[in-house]
Amino acid sequence: MDDAKLREQLVSTLGGHGAHMSFDQAVKGFPRDLIGKRVPNLAHTAWQLVFHIWIAQWDILDFVTNPSYESRPWPEAYWPAEDAPRPLSAWEETLGKIKADLKAVMDLVRDAGNDLFAPIPHGQGQTLLREALLVIDHTSYHVGQLVDLRRLLGISP
Repeated sequence: MDDAKLREQLVSTLGGHGAHMSFDQAVKGFPRDLIGKRVPNLAHTAWQLVFHIWIAQWDILDFVTNPSYESRPWPEAYWPAEDAPRPLSAWEETLGKIKADLKAVMDLVRDAGNDLFAPIPHGQGQTLLREALLVIDHTSYHVGQLVDLRRLLGISP
């Protein structure tokens, strides 16, 4: 596979085109009164999952682009303590941040001037390819949780 084809496949998969439901499909029409609802035997609410997807994706983007990157404390910096956003408008704001940061990751991958295989200078061997795959893997894992949560709440997409 040549470089352009690999980039095309990565961007497509980052955009949610593949074997699984996309992030946008998983959150579309999610009732606002249920985004903070807990379901027995599930660890997180929809809000917590969406916030976590955003902060992890943002953190990966920061790592790739920021030579002064510093790790944040785990898990408290990556999961909100509250079940629902305060204020409620934070839900839409966070969805917008996910979209904007994802576009930034996709733009990095699209740019042929960025070597997918070169180690990130301030990293420990990580590459842009590895970080793009991490965004794909991490997001798809939590999209699956969102889909299960929707089903248990009786609001299948």
